[in-house]
Amino acid sequence: MAATRTRTSAAKAETGRSGAKKGAAAKAGTPILNRDQEIEAYRMMLLIRRFEEKAGQMYGMGLIGGFCHLYIGQEAVVVGMQMAGKLGDQVITGYRDHGHMLATGMSANGVMAELTGRRGGYSRGKGGSMHMFSREKHFYGGHGIVGAQVSLGTGLAFANRYRGNDNVSLTYFGDGAANQGQVYESFNMAALWKLPVIYIIENNRYAMGTAVTRASAQTDFSKRGLSFAIPGEQVDGMDVRAVYQAGQRAMDWCRAGKGPYILEMQTYRYRGHSMSDPAKYRTKDEVQKMRTEHDPIEQVRERLLKDWQVSEDELKKMDAAVRDIVAESAEFATNDPEPDPSELWTDILK
Repeated sequence: MAATRTRTSAAKAETGRSGAKKGAAAKAGTPILNRDQEIEAYRMMLLIRRFEEKAGQMYGMGLIGGFCHLYIGQEAVVVGMQMAGKLGDQVITGYRDHGHMLATGMSANGVMAELTGRRGGYSRGKGGSMHMFSREKHFYGGHGIVGAQVSLGTGLAFANRYRGNDNVSLTYFGDGAANQGQVYESFNMAALWKLPVIYIIENNRYAMGTAVTRASAQTDFSKRGLSFAIPGEQVDGMDVRAVYQAGQRAMDWCRAGKGPYILEMQTYRYRGHSMSDPAKYRTKDEVQKMRTEHDPIEQVRERLLKDWQVSEDELKKMDAAVRDIVAESAEFATNDPEPDPSELWTDILK
């Protein structure tokens, strides 16, 4: 999404080997994001939100089958990280992946077509929600096996170091996956070889349906790398500005050849773990409180109105344009042909 990075004095916050300063603030009176960046953040988060809402609707209509995990509520995490990155940085994540695809610039038509199993999808209709890739956009997949992408993301970082470039692997996983064994094997390897990888833990508090306080002995996920001397910090994952700043600090660390970095994004998913999850393990009041007080999109919307004098009409036009993109993707995904039966015999390793 952002091929270049707009630096601020706040983004150059000093880091230490044992961890970075948490939540470094911009100098008084200096906005963390400029007007154009705020508008782009708002537009991209809105696109993800509207796309996921439409995907949920199409799932309910039977047009999308299998598993479908929505990213509603967590939009600021991937959008802020993409804004902090540069062209060439890789992205890899788990199965809650539609937002990551859109944030890397993948086509809404191609993503939605894959969700409905059509030949115009990114995996030609054979992968579905959890298995899409785009080498062109440096997106190395959503992955259905919990935590499996962490080892692969570490491998992407190894390739960067081997090739001598300054690209960083942005490896996303959730609070539930953080307890998987391969995660710590990857931490050890990345620390030993000082690999340029940022482990982004999207802590949405409930994993597949169990609160972190019931499933994790150490609930401060930023400390999960301490035994490997990997620095980490907790970030307000509902505030795109905080994500952007933390992302810049972590990327500076990695590009300087200092090794891996952990960012725990404290976020919240509004929907269940997947479309089949009624989410009865939390109250409706809890969800509504998060929507009302911490919604990542509404925070940016308020700043655009108050701080940048963007009019309500401009925001409405932006929303309408986003809805048009999403409507077009749904139309395309509904009418695109299904894969030819011969596709059953392609992409098979012998």
